[in-house]
Amino acid sequence: MATMHDVARLAQVSVSTVSYVLTGTRPISQATRNKVLAAMAQLDYQPNAMARGLASRRSRILGLLMPMDERGLGATETAFVTGAAAAASVAGYHLVLSPVGGGDLDDLRRLASQRMLDGVVLMEVQLADERVTVLQEAGVPLVLIGRTDDTSTLSYVDIDFDQTVREAVAHLAGLGHRRIVYVNHSAATLASGYGPALRTRDAFTAAMTGHGLEPVMIAAEDSAAGGRAALAAAFAQAPELTAVLAMNETAIFGILGELTGRGLSVPDDVSVVSMVTSPQVAELATPALTAMTSPGSALGRIAIEALTRHLDGPADLRHQQLLPCTLEIRGSTAAPRSRQPMVADK
Repeated sequence: MATMHDVARLAQVSVSTVSYVLTGTRPISQATRNKVLAAMAQLDYQPNAMARGLASRRSRILGLLMPMDERGLGATETAFVTGAAAAASVAGYHLVLSPVGGGDLDDLRRLASQRMLDGVVLMEVQLADERVTVLQEAGVPLVLIGRTDDTSTLSYVDIDFDQTVREAVAHLAGLGHRRIVYVNHSAATLASGYGPALRTRDAFTAAMTGHGLEPVMIAAEDSAAGGRAALAAAFAQAPELTAVLAMNETAIFGILGELTGRGLSVPDDVSVVSMVTSPQVAELATPALTAMTSPGSALGRIAIEALTRHLDGPADLRHQQLLPCTLEIRGSTAAPRSRQPMVADK
């Protein structure tokens, strides 16, 4: 592999001159520049990323800021990352994943001040997300996967939760279900202002009301135990329930386990729809879950494409786009059959 010294010898210039051609930090005559570029082409010399970054005043590194807990990334979250990483690579950038959440503002300020990242994609967005303010004040270009309450000055891509929930409820109502319970994320997550949890809550209420049905929402901790507890609470509130819609991928398997423990089968006794889910997760269950499939890979890709356009385009460029989840019918939904209402646990 050719080095900068090889280029300098062939072009009959100093190593520092080759460096100046690469970085643009000093003026070089066109004749000398042409000699250096010809030598680079003859030797198939590939300047390293640091040199290219100096030349363009960019690091060629983008950040994906995604809060994580001890569970790490599941298949659904991974789709966002792989979509973003592939798009960054196509655009000639490296993508760095950083688990910076709303409680890590000092870490975020330090990261922004180091100017290591040319731009940032922000995930797990809250309606009032202080990370947005920190990045804007630091002058870091950003695109959201998600939405704050006020998006007038922001670029974002997000799931169209209104359409997604509306289609999920329509699927269950179309099968004849009249008592549908929505299992959301935890009460703490709702209280934190997490956008998807609040938007789906409101969309569920609107969709059920539109069908003349009573909305019942249960908050669940993000765990299998949380799913079991949520289903017990659901039966306490709606003993005659025949369908569960859930946007809590960790809790969904606890819901299925609790149904089995109560002697109820899916979908004969209770239908289940998992929302914002990857096919890999949906097919882990028995029966495989009917799901509103997450467009995670597409959202990751579009966010990076929008961010790279910001880096090269005008400062007031905005990209705002919503994508719905796609209904994929598998084995966990069917028309309801009559059964005795479940008696709530004492």
